[in-house]
Amino acid sequence: MKLLDGKKLSEKILANLKKEVRKSNLKLRLAVVQVGENSVSQIFINQKKKACKLVGVDFKLYRFDEKINPQGLKKEIKKIVRNPANSGIIIQLPLPEKFLPEDYNPPTALPAFGWAPFLNLIPEQKDIDVLSEHSLGEFYQGTSKILPPTVNGILCLLKNYKIEPKGKNIVVIGAGRLVGFPLAVQLLKEKATLSVLNEFTKDAPSFIKKANILISGVGKPNLIKGDMVKRGVVIIDAGCSMKKGKLVGDVDFKEVSKKASYITPVPGGVGPMTVACLLENLVKLNKS
Repeated sequence: MKLLDGKKLSEKILANLKKEVRKSNLKLRLAVVQVGENSVSQIFINQKKKACKLVGVDFKLYRFDEKINPQGLKKEIKKIVRNPANSGIIIQLPLPEKFLPEDYNPPTALPAFGWAPFLNLIPEQKDIDVLSEHSLGEFYQGTSKILPPTVNGILCLLKNYKIEPKGKNIVVIGAGRLVGFPLAVQLLKEKATLSVLNEFTKDAPSFIKKANILISGVGKPNLIKGDMVKRGVVIIDAGCSMKKGKLVGDVDFKEVSKKASYITPVPGGVGPMTVACLLENLVKLNKS
């Protein structure tokens, strides 16, 4: 078993970005909108702040109380967008559930689509997370200058370890807007044989057992057990949640690592790669 070391690879990406920012004399600022308190979100915000410091990018956190009403939040986001100092803007997800429309009742894996009225306020040139409907549309059509950070982070990990998606039987668990949905689109472009599982999938274990590459982004601890996967599988754990005060993924690492050929740790796998690719997007959009 080999670790897919996202921390190590992300450090290389950030070091290259630092050189690029200096060479091009770019004055950039990442603006992060945070609403309410969320322990997992806080970890990722701290990682982004640290990465910005390493690269030489300014970081600005806009924090709002969960009590803010939807109209008030939209007004504040519009102000942040209009500020020319903010080169790239992200809305840290998840937003509190009160910001979902009252009649919004999709499969539980897709809540981010309900936050579209807020995400759509970010113009394409500043949408480094590729989450507005316009940016996603460009990505799906293959005309976007950038890839969603988590998608790009996973592809970079696979490429770095010479794991070819083409022709592989890839199973993606979860079809959320942040990981599963855009990743599925990109993997089809990479000529993978793809299955996307959700809570309505019948006989999910039979799909999982056949996977050459298994990618999970659900956010449910120990969802994937050792007896569910075949020997030699490549495991990409893009799930994240808190368990006993620690950040954990979807995969029972101790069990599954005994059978996997490659596996991402949590933390230290997909997370650092997502942050590095987010800043890579910031630089790309502001150089073009």
